[in-house]
Amino acid sequence: MTVRFQSLKIITEKEILPPADYIFDGSSLEKTTSDTSGENETAIDCSKFLGSRGWTDLRCFSGEPGMEYRETLESLGEALTQGGMTEAVLLPNTQPPLQTKNEVAYVQSRTAHLFPTFHVQAAVTRNLMGDELTEMLDLNHYGVRVFGEGLTALSHSDRMMKALQYLQKFEGVLFDQSQDPMLALFGHMHEGMVSTCLGLKGIPDLAEEVAVQKNLEILRYTGGRLHFQTVSTVGALQHIRRAKEEGLAVTADVSIYQLLFTDEDLKDFDTRLKVLPPFRGKAQREALVEGLKDGTLDALVSNHVPHDNDAKNMEFDLAPFGMSGLPTFIPALVKLAEELGYPLLISKLTSGPKKVLGLNEEAWTSLTVFDPDEAWVLDQGSNASLAENSPYWRQTVKGRVKYLVNNGKTKGVHE
Repeated sequence: MTVRFQSLKIITEKEILPPADYIFDGSSLEKTTSDTSGENETAIDCSKFLGSRGWTDLRCFSGEPGMEYRETLESLGEALTQGGMTEAVLLPNTQPPLQTKNEVAYVQSRTAHLFPTFHVQAAVTRNLMGDELTEMLDLNHYGVRVFGEGLTALSHSDRMMKALQYLQKFEGVLFDQSQDPMLALFGHMHEGMVSTCLGLKGIPDLAEEVAVQKNLEILRYTGGRLHFQTVSTVGALQHIRRAKEEGLAVTADVSIYQLLFTDEDLKDFDTRLKVLPPFRGKAQREALVEGLKDGTLDALVSNHVPHDNDAKNMEFDLAPFGMSGLPTFIPALVKLAEELGYPLLISKLTSGPKKVLGLNEEAWTSLTVFDPDEAWVLDQGSNASLAENSPYWRQTVKGRVKYLVNNGKTKGVHE
């Protein structure tokens, strides 16, 4: 079936194009100058919508296998579509971790029929313990090119070095949420005036900055490709910026909600705002915005880490880190666009992530269409995720996905 997206305003990396009709013929999307609909063609009025190439999320969590009560692969697929994503990288922090060909084959089989395209981030070390390396070369035979410890930093310097060396054999990329575990020990939020006033142990900027600097020095020594996830500090940005200027193969991303909240928002001890890395101060947020503008940060991620209600419904220092970020990703994007504009943000969801993954998609085979003005309430009826650990729970938000195209499939969402 051919689909005509009528009067759709496409967002490119430079501008928002004037309204035009776009035809999806089942394989690719092309602009058309014809005003006449053909046979077996479904026309969709998109005059109130915005669209772009499909979005890629480089960091999202599924509890399956082992923790399906938090999020299944199927519910994650629905949450990704609600967030406007056509492609995503899965974190390896399941039970057991995604560390052998059996777990990878299971995930590939379970996600093959789902609408988004999934990429597995396989564990670097067995059971994510930072010690014995996994069979990375064997896993690559199953199509895995992304490796990392996911929610855990790869702090063992020798393992970092060897992983970067192994990955060069097949042009793999190492993902890392760099943090020195000893400097962050027992920390629950950003170390600063607010943490002091609240009486909570803080995580200093130094914990991230030292780890990023160390890992970049290892990268200089070994070569290879290194991607920093969820960067949150000024010093880390400076290190990454200099490394890029030197020509090192380094990329970085930032959580979208890191640009919407600061540590000031934790004064009510809302455990839904307890995330890792923690929300920093206003100066760090401003530096992250500049990092997006100057290209130091290549991508925006949802950092979707769902939790059941019991896990978050406890004292702040006992609650786990993590926020459900996908269901309200588009409202977050709409809010940020007021400050940064859509072309910059869309580039961090399309070409930026493709660069990180080493993908060059010439043909236009994916599409995300959303209504930036539609208001809706996030509740049990509208939430695609199994988790409710969102600071926007039962609140009215603005911005909603309408249509998605991916791998020859078209999906209408919230029609």
